[in-house]
Amino acid sequence: MSSFGELTFQAFGETVKVADMTGNLIGLGALALGWRRSVLTWPAQLLAGAVLITAFLGGQVPGLIGKQVIVVVAAVWGWTQWNRGRRDAGDIEVRFATWRERALLVAATAAGTAAVAALFHAFPKLSWAPLFDAYIFVGTLAAMYAQARGWVEFWFAWLAVDLVGVPYAYNHGYTFSALTFTIYFVLVLAGLVSWWTKARTVRTGPLAKGVAA
Repeated sequence: MSSFGELTFQAFGETVKVADMTGNLIGLGALALGWRRSVLTWPAQLLAGAVLITAFLGGQVPGLIGKQVIVVVAAVWGWTQWNRGRRDAGDIEVRFATWRERALLVAATAAGTAAVAALFHAFPKLSWAPLFDAYIFVGTLAAMYAQARGWVEFWFAWLAVDLVGVPYAYNHGYTFSALTFTIYFVLVLAGLVSWWTKARTVRTGPLAKGVAA
């Protein structure tokens, strides 16, 4: 008897994994909730990550599995951060990261990617594509950290991860992950505009504080 992660069906000549489809549909909902600055984005991300882990198991894609593990763990932390921010301010505040924060995020992401890639090179059984897997794994951590902090730059970070992660998923047979990229891209742009506008509005008033400050 096939497990949930192994269930598939044919659509338009492509094999679609049920878990891959389900997890990505939940993920789309989570992204839309994030655009609306709803705290419910975090439990939705947690559920999507858990479902996608079942889809990726056995697929020789440790970067994609690691990405979803990060999503699950970071979703719990982000959930607490946004709940605290909402209690303190009455709403989820968003802002632009400072240049120092941006530089530290980029530097930490680059260093983390190099370190994880080196680990994968040292233990080849962990990954067939060390650099790609490391980039996806660490980039996801950076993006979710930025989201939990309420930084507008979070949307750019997610886009940077998906530009590599989606083709990578397609090449490993996760068709639905690749097909949803267009929808993700539209939601990312909408979310970016919404957060950007909100942050600019806040900037004209009192000095904005991050939700995790």
